[in-house]
Amino acid sequence: MSESAPLINPYEISVALRYLRSRNKSRFVSFISMISVVGIALATTVLIVVLSVMNGFEYEVRNRILTVVSHASISGIDNYIDDYRYLQDVAQDDERVISSSAFVEGQGILVSELDIAGVRLHGIKPEAELATSGIGGMMREGRLEDLKPRGYGIVIGSVLADELGLQLGDKVVMLTTQGTMTPAGLMPRTRRFTVTSIFHAGMYEYDRTLAYTHIEDAGRLFRAGSGVTGVRLAVTDPMQADKVVRQVAREYGGGVYVTDWTRQQANFFRSIELTKSIVFIILLLVVAVAAFNIVSTLVMVVRDKRAEIGILRSLGASRLSMLCVFVLQGTFIGLLGAVFGVFFGVLLSWNMPAIVAVVEAVLGFRFLEADVYFISDFPSRLLWADVLKVSLIAFVLAVLSTLYPAWKAATTRPAEALRHE
Repeated sequence: MSESAPLINPYEISVALRYLRSRNKSRFVSFISMISVVGIALATTVLIVVLSVMNGFEYEVRNRILTVVSHASISGIDNYIDDYRYLQDVAQDDERVISSSAFVEGQGILVSELDIAGVRLHGIKPEAELATSGIGGMMREGRLEDLKPRGYGIVIGSVLADELGLQLGDKVVMLTTQGTMTPAGLMPRTRRFTVTSIFHAGMYEYDRTLAYTHIEDAGRLFRAGSGVTGVRLAVTDPMQADKVVRQVAREYGGGVYVTDWTRQQANFFRSIELTKSIVFIILLLVVAVAAFNIVSTLVMVVRDKRAEIGILRSLGASRLSMLCVFVLQGTFIGLLGAVFGVFFGVLLSWNMPAIVAVVEAVLGFRFLEADVYFISDFPSRLLWADVLKVSLIAFVLAVLSTLYPAWKAATTRPAEALRHE
């Protein structure tokens, strides 16, 4: 070859493609090549689908959490802030704060004729809460605005309503952990509430344990006086909520406890990231095994084509040409596997919720129980960055797998290859 000749000649591509096709003498080798393509495609498909499901799970849980809870909150050290209106003014002066909502929070036990259940009761101002969280859009029955001061109405989750057998208009008794001294001794404080609304967040933790009432009614129940437990904030960028809430607390003067949604759910999201990394590494090993199957495939091809390699070398083909032929053959196998893997992986990821719904209907059970996995739906969120990363890794591993067999073909001596032909 001259110095100006191309690195890859057309005849090298032609020979590589010819070795991929089935012939009467080499059907088994061609079958092994097809298995290599299927292995890479299957491994790539599985990795894309699994990553999409885990991305979807993380995305859905994060969105549902941010819909129910506030982005950040500021509360008193002893769960009491008297000058909360000044704190709200300070918060609203920050351009990154969208809205704020004061709240009174406490724990109690709801008692119905059917059962009892522990709850976290949030006393809120409906209008401010609607601007701070997305709970208003989760109402299955009734409206959040139906909470009125001194009306002692209560908003409960759908799971809690089913467990206690409650419907709109039903009465339920709230027992608080704070007691009242009576001649008979210390008695728990009680208050009868009327169910005004039922919400459905789609997360068992909230639908089972969360309840809302008007802030004035909660203040009387928990004896908060003129103060509140704290102030919730909604910010423009939820990922910056920790920085915003700390800045607002400093402007207020300190002496308060600050938290945000990332801190409240830190362990949960950290476990998701860790699990996703471990699963990615494990499934990447499957892709590697499928890619390295190309080594055995090309070694068999080299042995099967020794005579043809000898003839090509005798006709003037260089070692580099032989190297290129078998590198190209393995590259075609890897490319085909990656393309088919991406195609089926993307197709399954887009349709995974529908596929799982059909399988659940046929088998008669749910893959995700809400009380275990937070959500009952089977989410999927395809990220093209993951698709590109997986396909590139599969392709690169396939190309690397061709180096040893290609080197063996390139170092084959024509005389030895043709000795027994």
